[in-house]
Amino acid sequence: MNAPTASLILTAIGDDRPGLVESLAATISRHDGNWLESSMSHLAGKFAGIVNIALPADRIDGLKADLATLQGLRVTAEISDAAAKESGQRKLKLSLVGHDRIGIVKEVSQVLARQAINVESLTTFTSSAAMSASTLFHAVAELTAAPSLDARALKHELETLSNDLMVDITLDETIN
Repeated sequence: MNAPTASLILTAIGDDRPGLVESLAATISRHDGNWLESSMSHLAGKFAGIVNIALPADRIDGLKADLATLQGLRVTAEISDAAAKESGQRKLKLSLVGHDRIGIVKEVSQVLARQAINVESLTTFTSSAAMSASTLFHAVAELTAAPSLDARALKHELETLSNDLMVDITLDETIN
């Protein structure tokens, strides 16, 4: 009889170097783990990643012990209830661009929290503005919200944060 399967979310961080992903993947594989989805990035000389895996529940403790021994990589593991996905949610994509300044992510996230919007993913970066010495802030986010969300009101509230903030909200009309 097979052991019940568990879903585990791993976070990993360390100084970036070749072979980090391979050592993580090999460790997961040795414990019969199945790598389901991940997001990984190189930021300021560091490797950072988050991985969703499935594995036999009776292999969790052994996997955690082996992950703790990985050289140059700090890994945390949390059991996830994959069945607890929210249903009836509306999906949105948010893109915004504006002059970079301290506090912009805090202000945008406050607006989203007030509207009970969940941030599923967020990518931010800065770039040089064309024909000026100023720095532009860019954000792209995947969001979920209640079906009753007024996207125009959300866009207006975000635009009031700054007179130079350009906001684009795309709605995915599928409801989970």
